Amino acid sequence: MATVACAFAAASCSATVTTARRATTEQAPATTTTTAVEQNGWTTLSRSTRGIAIDLRTLTTTDGSAMTLVRFLAGQVTFDLHIGSLEPPSGTAAIGPDSAPTISATETPSVLACFNGGFKVHDHPGGIVTWGQPLTPVVPGFGTLVIDAAGHPSVGVWGQGMPSTQDPALNVRQNLQPLIAQGQVSPQVGAIAAWGFTYGGGSRVARSALGEDASGNIVYAASMSTLPVDLATALLSMGVVNAMQLDINPATLQMDTASSPGGPLVARIPGQQHPSDQCQVGSTRDFIAVLAAPAPTKTDAAARQ
Repeated sequence: MATVACAFAAASCSATVTTARRATTEQAPATTTTTAVEQNGWTTLSRSTRGIAIDLRTLTTTDGSAMTLVRFLAGQVTFDLHIGSLEPPSGTAAIGPDSAPTISATETPSVLACFNGGFKVHDHPGGIVTWGQPLTPVVPGFGTLVIDAAGHPSVGVWGQGMPSTQDPALNVRQNLQPLIAQGQVSPQVGAIAAWGFTYGGGSRVARSALGEDASGNIVYAASMSTLPVDLATALLSMGVVNAMQLDINPATLQMDTASSPGGPLVARIPGQQHPSDQCQVGSTRDFIAVLAAPAPTKTDAAARQ
């Protein structure tokens, strides 16, 4: 439990924490099911040996702009939090290959997607933890993405059922107060200044967000011209119960997906400025790599019976 305690501590926590990285051959959770049928309104983006892993939906915001929604189906993928070469500053933390500014050689055959993280550290977005090593202190009450040792992601509010004692919060990315908490939109959703500095001081700018629905699916939303309330409304319409805003402004948004594990990545946000291979050539900012979950084993099948 030492690594969990470290995640709660200040950023001065020792960077010598050692946590076993997950192997690419790890067994998948026994609750995983195969999704083979495309759901109404969603377009399949990625498939793995388990079935549909990632799908897409496009909505129209209140000013007529496109809102891109990308859904990562529960049990079909795992997440890796990568630390950028400049942001967040890593100090003396030990940054392994699967957390580095570039997608690693062991991840490459399984990569299905890559998307942007949150604000820079000087904007005080909250805590960032990489494999039990806090780069900045975790803040209670903030919107939080937690990735456990097996790569399973969850989105919620730190201190409100998160982290789970069953799934230690070894990798954490926070970004301001929650956009949605337990199905309720933030009372500050209309206070534009509460959601970060925008280029030119505008309200409708490029924004992104991440949420989780009641089935454990993770949903990413982004638009090059939108308001926080538009993000919240779109995510709620997709059944999301907890959500957090991610980065904002045009130069930061990124969502790239491959049709199959290890395939070429394609940009999915209309007007996206980052090249689709940004995570592969290296990024100055933190990002999330999405990998295809390992194929089920005989042990998994027996556990489900």
